Amino acid sequence: MRGHVLRWVFRLVMAALILLLAMRTYEETGVAHAQSNGTLHTAGATVTKLTSHTTSGRDGGGQDGGSGDWNVTTEYTIELRVGDETKTVNGVPDDSANDLQEGRRVRAGLWHGRVVEIDGRDVWLGWHPGGWDMALFMLYPLITGYLIALALAAAAYLAGRVRLERQERAASWVFGFLVGMAASFVLMGCAAFGNTIAYWPLVPVGAGTATALAGLSRALRRARAARVEDPPGGSAPAQA
Repeated sequence: MRGHVLRWVFRLVMAALILLLAMRTYEETGVAHAQSNGTLHTAGATVTKLTSHTTSGRDGGGQDGGSGDWNVTTEYTIELRVGDETKTVNGVPDDSANDLQEGRRVRAGLWHGRVVEIDGRDVWLGWHPGGWDMALFMLYPLITGYLIALALAAAAYLAGRVRLERQERAASWVFGFLVGMAASFVLMGCAAFGNTIAYWPLVPVGAGTATALAGLSRALRRARAARVEDPPGGSAPAQA
């Protein structure tokens, strides 16, 4: 009974993580698409509060790499009055908040009511190592592996009568998972050079699932061929 309960708790947690990842991917993809094609809704707004947050520290150095230079980073929290609503934007970099001051009239670019741009400058925080995004980054390999396993289970169920050994299913999953993780590292390398895509979670999951399903398909074909060659009863088909 305890094992059954734990399995259901695990499934519910994974369902929640998958739903959260899907929602965040939709948000980032929608915002990026709206910014690229100029379909953001714009409205007049007033800056009602501007708060700065400054952090400082050295940029690596020694065995950690980096220059070891002392860096000072300033980010802003901006409150805007848009119509009858007050909207808050966090983590705005210094260059995007330049020249803004309390009481200034600006044009706010909105995506589903969320402030994405101020006077044409990007203030959307996007994917960032904080909050729920950090949890998704850390648990992304687990989410990827679970989604690949679900796809394989569904494919094996739809295959019908052909049964595969556990080792064959596991081999397809492992190969797909490794391909997904390799795609993740490629995306991280691209992000280090400033080349990022808003829908990045779909790439490793898609690549890993496609690879795993291809491996499962090959295993099913081999199983069907072996079943034809060795029919029930052990007797070979009669020769004409």
